[in-house]
Amino acid sequence: MELLREELRGWKRWELIWLGFCIAVIIGISIWIGDTLIGIICAVAGVTNVVCTGKGKLMSYFFGLINVILYAIISYNAKYYGEVMLNVLYYLPMQFYGFFTWKKNMNTETHEVKKLKMTAKGRIILTVIIAVMTVVYGIILHLLGGNMPFVDAFSTVASVVALYIAIKMYIEQWMIWLVVDIVTVVMWVFAFANGTDSIATLVMWALYIANAVVMHVKWSKEIKEQKI
Repeated sequence: MELLREELRGWKRWELIWLGFCIAVIIGISIWIGDTLIGIICAVAGVTNVVCTGKGKLMSYFFGLINVILYAIISYNAKYYGEVMLNVLYYLPMQFYGFFTWKKNMNTETHEVKKLKMTAKGRIILTVIIAVMTVVYGIILHLLGGNMPFVDAFSTVASVVALYIAIKMYIEQWMIWLVVDIVTVVMWVFAFANGTDSIATLVMWALYIANAVVMHVKWSKEIKEQKI
């Protein structure tokens, strides 16, 4: 109960409004279009996860777990096998790793996780890793017959890196997520155009784009305040 009380503390009005807006948009558009229940639940859990991550709350991993499982199912139906493997083999176990890592690094005053910034050298290394692994994984997905293999590969590789540095509490995660979100929106636009019932998933990723920008600004401000 104490953990739950800590999770509910410290929310600013604009943060609650932003979370409510994201959820309302997904539910409203999904019902209007007639999306599947699994798609709606997945998308709601997804946006709740990223907003809570931006807030630095442990509950983000609870919603992340729900999103990961359902998104893997949706991706499999759309033949985005890179997304399936990413979620089942990486995102799923990382939810537990992330929870316990963050739990050890919570700010007792704000009840949020600490925010950090990488060095220039670290950012360059991450960029090289993402570029090389995208090419390698894209070839593998092409041989498996997946849709848009290199786009899928980039989304997968960059997501792996972004989640890892998110767990390590680095602000650079938001810039990587921004690029990943834009690429993934393109993927799901094609999937929706080809008849996949994925409007809630598409809207979810579109909201991820806006959230990445909002949370990058938020983390930048808080990191500067920590140094004062």
